[in-house]
Amino acid sequence: MSWRDTLPAVRGKLLVDEPLAPFTWFRVGGAAEVLFIPADADDLAACLKAIDPAVPVTVLGVGSNVIVRDGGIEGVVIRLAGRPFVGITTEGDTITAGAGALDAMVAKASARAGLGGLEFYAGIPGTIGGALTMNAGCYGSETKDILVSAWGLTRSGERVDYSLADFGYTYRHSEAPADIIWIEAVYRGTPDAPEAVAARIAEITSRREQTQPIREKTGGSTFKNPPGHSSWKLVDEAGWRGKLHAVSGGGAKFSELHSNFMINPGEATAADIEGLGETVRADVQSKLGVNLEWEIKRVGRPL
Repeated sequence: MSWRDTLPAVRGKLLVDEPLAPFTWFRVGGAAEVLFIPADADDLAACLKAIDPAVPVTVLGVGSNVIVRDGGIEGVVIRLAGRPFVGITTEGDTITAGAGALDAMVAKASARAGLGGLEFYAGIPGTIGGALTMNAGCYGSETKDILVSAWGLTRSGERVDYSLADFGYTYRHSEAPADIIWIEAVYRGTPDAPEAVAARIAEITSRREQTQPIREKTGGSTFKNPPGHSSWKLVDEAGWRGKLHAVSGGGAKFSELHSNFMINPGEATAADIEGLGETVRADVQSKLGVNLEWEIKRVGRPL
């Protein structure tokens, strides 16, 4: 008997062999053995407690900064969608946001509340859960600059509470255990005129539209910036801006608009996209002597 035959009763949705490509911005990747969309945090906790601890669990947000490999993902893939996971509330100088809330929506809520400091979230194409996991940031600000606390569930379904200091944040990295499924975060903003905050958000949004291929099938920033370098400059200097590269026939490339953004111009596979990234990493190391580290998360099995 397979572990999938003993799945617990849930109030949310349990979908078997569910294709994941539609859930990712690259629009590539295989299926989840099981995709679980919980009704709320209690539903998620109960399911986690009931599933065999040996079964791997992967959290998929809005799929903006991830490559799901063509062979799909083993175990249970959890997607935090729906009202219980996307709520945003403000009180005084704090903003509380569900892990499934879009970063940009949190930025806009901060403007309506007259709270500054979260404007940079308007430039990050992901969710709060992902931002917590990787200390997401842009334009000179990071999650660590505004976070107060967060809580989540362990792989066994137990609640854990973290203060900012507990995360041990560094550049695009957290010391928190990777298997924590974040549920909610609390941020602190700085009181400011709503129109001033909104104007800064509009400026960030406009800048992003002009400099990033946001209407393409992309995954955001591909590589972290190495100390003393900008990844886009390194990719550019190595000659990869706009250059099509194929592993399995479809082809992927780095954007002409921003050379740290990979795009799927048509029928690329996950292997094409990841293969391009690895090829460019090797080429930059060979030509320029700099090691590029992935910022995009790569999950699942190759075909």
